[in-house]
Amino acid sequence: MFIEQIYTDCLAQAAYYIESEGEAAIIDPIRETKPYIDYATERNTSIKYIFETHFHADFVSGHIDLSEKTGAQIIFGPLADTKYQVYNAKDEEVFELGKIKIKALHTPGHTPESTCYLVYDENGVEHAVFTGDTLFVGDVGRPDLLDGTMTKEELAGMMYESLNNKIKVLPDNVIVYPAHGPGSSCGKSLGDEKSSTIGEQKSSNYALQEMSKEEFIKVITEGLLPPPQYFFTDAMINKNGSENVEEVLEGNINALNLEEFKKAVANGATVIDSRSKSIFEKGFIPGSINVGLDGMYAIWVGTLINPDAQLLIVAESGMEEESIQRLTRVGYDNVLGYLANGINSWTDGGEKSDSIESISPQQFAAQIDENTHILDVRKASEHDIEHIEGAINIPLAILKGQLDQLDKEKTYHLHCLTGYRSMAATSILKANGFDKLVNISEGMEGLLRTDIPMLTNEIA
Repeated sequence: MFIEQIYTDCLAQAAYYIESEGEAAIIDPIRETKPYIDYATERNTSIKYIFETHFHADFVSGHIDLSEKTGAQIIFGPLADTKYQVYNAKDEEVFELGKIKIKALHTPGHTPESTCYLVYDENGVEHAVFTGDTLFVGDVGRPDLLDGTMTKEELAGMMYESLNNKIKVLPDNVIVYPAHGPGSSCGKSLGDEKSSTIGEQKSSNYALQEMSKEEFIKVITEGLLPPPQYFFTDAMINKNGSENVEEVLEGNINALNLEEFKKAVANGATVIDSRSKSIFEKGFIPGSINVGLDGMYAIWVGTLINPDAQLLIVAESGMEEESIQRLTRVGYDNVLGYLANGINSWTDGGEKSDSIESISPQQFAAQIDENTHILDVRKASEHDIEHIEGAINIPLAILKGQLDQLDKEKTYHLHCLTGYRSMAATSILKANGFDKLVNISEGMEGLLRTDIPMLTNEIA
């Protein structure tokens, strides 16, 4: 038996390749099929099954394209109603893969169709469980993605039963392979590790501690930020079927000259600048939004940009195709193209550019006083741990909807943890008419190395 986790950083997503005796199964593939086909080719195996743990909300799955290319059977759990042909596994149905077995465990809660897959080794011993968004390292899946169909309390109640009756009863040494790691919006507080064991999670995961059903429902429904806007779009794509990703890319990877690009901007297209923050701040197209490829690019585009928006890309030379391909992973297929020769084309054409002032944490520490306005765009949970006294906390994910809380006449100093989110936030504010902005480079990581006193909410 061979198991490989195939992790995609910009989605904080884990797919899995499982193999035994020349047969392979893929669990929760992303939209590109090449990584899985390459694995099977290199190892001289054939892909027999594609297991889906649920209708993913945070990325577009590649199961349809992968099935068409390999002939592998797409398997969902009970209650998964699709517009394309799949096999719906029964609860506890067993599938043979070479000399190992894979059992479907229906675990509703994150979604009604959520299903985990328990792998038995060649000796019939429980070896690993692929938990999708049912169980993460340090957390469980959010139960609030079906508003209007089922309440978060109803789903949380289902999650309680699934965890107690299907997951916690597994042997402590069974390996836990979740669908997501740190940075995902599919849970509240995912841990830093990308795998664990049942025993470790029973010991450390807050949601697996002994408590009543009522207590559990309260605990996992508290403190949930609104889900990113693209979640509902992606879930429907995965339910109804997606377009072939190669055909989408063929239509989206278009080099636009300056006049074509300007015309699209004039018609209302949104400009995403995928360059790193340190390059972006020196000069960018007015109104563009900075979401750097060097961070969780796909997640943040999906969080900040309307899924229906027509998109234009400005990228570093050679990164144009990568910038567009990653967007297809979250269902952003409506890309008109990229600006040929990037920002140089804009400035060489005599067009006006914008810039952002950045200062070091040390420079900020030297000038901060009681009249300094600080905007902390980290999550509320991060802000609670430690923050500068008087800082306004508006998480980047909800900033655009909270602009009325800010005053365009005031100068705001922005920070996050490292500077990635604060640069995105500064670009959003710039695009919405805020001009008095200063970005603090290095974010809280740098600020903690200064003598600025920090508060926690408890102390404050």
